[in-house]
Amino acid sequence: MKGGCFLVATPIGNLKDITLRALEVLKEVDIIACEDTRHTLRLLNHYGIKKPLISYHEHKEQEGAAEIIDLIKKGKNIALVSDAGMPCISDPGALLVRALRDEGIDVWVVPGASALTSAISLSGYQGNFTFLGFLKGRSKQVEMNIRQFKDIHSALVIYCAPHDLQKTLDLLYSYLERRKVCVVKEMTKIYESITYGYLGELKVESPKGEYVIIVYPPEKMEQENNIDIEKELQDLIIKGMSKKDAVNYLCEKHNLNKNKVYSVSLKL
Repeated sequence: MKGGCFLVATPIGNLKDITLRALEVLKEVDIIACEDTRHTLRLLNHYGIKKPLISYHEHKEQEGAAEIIDLIKKGKNIALVSDAGMPCISDPGALLVRALRDEGIDVWVVPGASALTSAISLSGYQGNFTFLGFLKGRSKQVEMNIRQFKDIHSALVIYCAPHDLQKTLDLLYSYLERRKVCVVKEMTKIYESITYGYLGELKVESPKGEYVIIVYPPEKMEQENNIDIEKELQDLIIKGMSKKDAVNYLCEKHNLNKNKVYSVSLKL
């Protein structure tokens, strides 16, 4: 390895959830850049890895990126890790990657644990989803962020700290109204749990640990997501029905949005 940066996924809870390649890279690089050196040290000690650590977090991304670029130009290989999961996914790193690309420096990804995909799998939700990460910023910014997704045909996936959980659920209800919601807690840890309910009704007592919230689309939209509109239209047309009649029939059969079905029919 020479002159590059590795984006290394680390466990989201259980320390055994790390890949053989990740361990190999962490052992071979010259320096490991991390959000919290104490947190990363716990992982490294568990696997008997001893490497110099430098801090790279959201409050010093610009100067941290400059430091890493300087080290790489001096021939060092750097591994970037976050406290848990994949760097750059609601964690520091995206600014660094752009800076490295601008400098023509190689960047490699070492995939692994992800709270996002793990929560979707656990929820049993099948369909499109939109990842919002942590709802940060001023209240007006958060409101605008939620409102723009009100009418899309996908679930919303949100990361949430325990002290913000009920406030976030109430906020989502105020803009999205009553929808199915799934709250996943402490994945891969002792107190892993999953709770289903509806916005406006679900209450979580004494929240502790990290959470992933999955807000389902409105039930009508969710039903549409599970219907292969194009295939059903094709089947009806093959049987001799006109495109116009097929659209009307399908809308009535499944109670679908006519504009959506019509737009699909234009592709046929």
